[in-house]
Amino acid sequence: MYKLLLCWRYLRTRYIALASVISVTLGVATMIVVNSVMAGFTTEMENRIHGILSDVVLESTTLEGMPDAEWHMEQIQAAAGEWIEAMTPTVVVPAMLSFQTPYGGGKWITRPVHLIGIDAATQGRVSDFSKYLQHPDNRKQLSWDLRQEGYDIRDHQGGSEARERPQMAAAGWLHRIRRARYEEMLRPKKNPPVASSSQTEPNSSEQRPAPAPAGTNRSASAPEQSHLNPIRLLHEKNLSDSEPTRFQSPSEESEPSGRESQGGASGLKLPSPLRSRQTADSEEVAVRRRNTESPDRSSQEQGAALGHSGSTHSAESTRSAELEDPFAGRVQTETFDPSRQQHTGAVLGMGLISFRDAEGDDRFVLLPGDDVKLTFPTAGTPPKAISDTFTIVDLYESKMSEYDSQFVFVPIEKLQELRGMIDPATGARLVSSIQIKLKPGVDGNMVRDVLRTKFRPELYAVFTWQDKQGPLLNAVRMETAILNVLLFLIICVSGFGILAIFFMIVVEKTRDIGILKSLGASSQGVMGIFLSYGLLLGLSGSAAGLVLGLLFVRYINQIADLLGKLTGRPLFDPQIYYFYKIPTIVQPAMVGWVVLGAVSIAVLASVLPALRAAMLRPVEALRYE
Repeated sequence: MYKLLLCWRYLRTRYIALASVISVTLGVATMIVVNSVMAGFTTEMENRIHGILSDVVLESTTLEGMPDAEWHMEQIQAAAGEWIEAMTPTVVVPAMLSFQTPYGGGKWITRPVHLIGIDAATQGRVSDFSKYLQHPDNRKQLSWDLRQEGYDIRDHQGGSEARERPQMAAAGWLHRIRRARYEEMLRPKKNPPVASSSQTEPNSSEQRPAPAPAGTNRSASAPEQSHLNPIRLLHEKNLSDSEPTRFQSPSEESEPSGRESQGGASGLKLPSPLRSRQTADSEEVAVRRRNTESPDRSSQEQGAALGHSGSTHSAESTRSAELEDPFAGRVQTETFDPSRQQHTGAVLGMGLISFRDAEGDDRFVLLPGDDVKLTFPTAGTPPKAISDTFTIVDLYESKMSEYDSQFVFVPIEKLQELRGMIDPATGARLVSSIQIKLKPGVDGNMVRDVLRTKFRPELYAVFTWQDKQGPLLNAVRMETAILNVLLFLIICVSGFGILAIFFMIVVEKTRDIGILKSLGASSQGVMGIFLSYGLLLGLSGSAAGLVLGLLFVRYINQIADLLGKLTGRPLFDPQIYYFYKIPTIVQPAMVGWVVLGAVSIAVLASVLPALRAAMLRPVEALRYE
């Protein structure tokens, strides 16, 4: 009993021991705060990495991919089906993203990206991809069709503390229609279309296009154009047939028809091989018109008017048959209307088209509803670059800048078609990888090892999501371990303070120790006094540090804001970390080890002074008093 009474008296009266208590308190609180913050960052990082990567991935070692995804999934199911919950194929290829800014004169911006083709129906089953989208309906089930409206104007992952994104209020078809009208307004206006003969007034001022200068082979380009776009040329020819006065002026119509014969005989008209297709068609229309007005005209006069020899009568009859086709005038080319139509849908990473200003607000260069161009290699050897236009239907925000600034998701079927990843003989589609979702509690390393024995390593790579980002996660763990070692040295410093204080107490209380021993106290009892005193100091400091550390973790964001106001600089900049608040996770096991380590150091620091006090003899202790 006297041991506890003496320990309590020394603790209350010896204020020098308060320094040891404070050092233990600060050491314990610092370790709790740092470990909680590092655990929060590590957990957030792992969750976001795992959110895009499935538990296990089977990947092809070539850019062309692996053939017949269904067969590969059957083999995976046969080897490890009892541990697998879901699978989905993907296509991953490097690409270049190009888009035109709506400001600055329409400047084009090009960025390297990872283009990922996914199956919208099954991608959400193997990863947390869906929960990172910005439209509530897409988070339930992704659709490649642009939504009418309803995109989040506040980050749904940030909760009520997230700042508003007012630009997202117009995202969707509303933004697409507005931009289409704006671009139409800025587009140079074309000449109004020329009315047909049924709508043109008799005194129309239309003029015939000027003939090509001598020596210019204009007809040489006609076959090439017909080969490139035959529908367009046929459409133009049908328009010429239905509009006989399109290429004739009123003055020409008022002149006698003999002028045409004179022109043909005098050679003012270009030879047939050198005439443009437009001039030839207009002359054919004129001949047919004269035939209708003067049926008695001979075929030779008709041929002279056209500048053809007798050997071209068969070509003329064939062309007349084409002109008499009742369905020829119905051939039309469809015009893409961005205000009513969209291209193939695409989901872009938030970091590709947005940035954060100095105040931490998100600013968007593009919104869902805008179009972008993607350029990527084909699956052939050697690969060739191809491009296609896509419409942004949603944005992907995982809070990992590595993903948000590089990933673009498109329909896997469209990407396979564009890259030529379809076997023409069997119709089987090639894929780059197969994402595998395991059942809860299944060890991914075990499944990985099983699949590695099933598939040849020179053709396939099998890894878990930890293996994919192993260097990054290992670096974070190493940093946490180093911080723990450095912070534990703070508690060790407090232990040396306890050692020095206890030695001083032993020297100062030599007479008291001698009196206790002369009254019958044993050496073990005297030693127990100092050990109990060290234990009491360790418990007091650890308890105070535990309370202080937990309170600091609880209000760490408020404390960070206060320190930012005092220093004039944000202590935790969302522009750097892409977090709206500091993530913290308090692990009970970590807290227990920190408290136990602090108490152990305090007790160990009091062992040597306690041994010295126990070895003092009563007579020698009282001789000099």
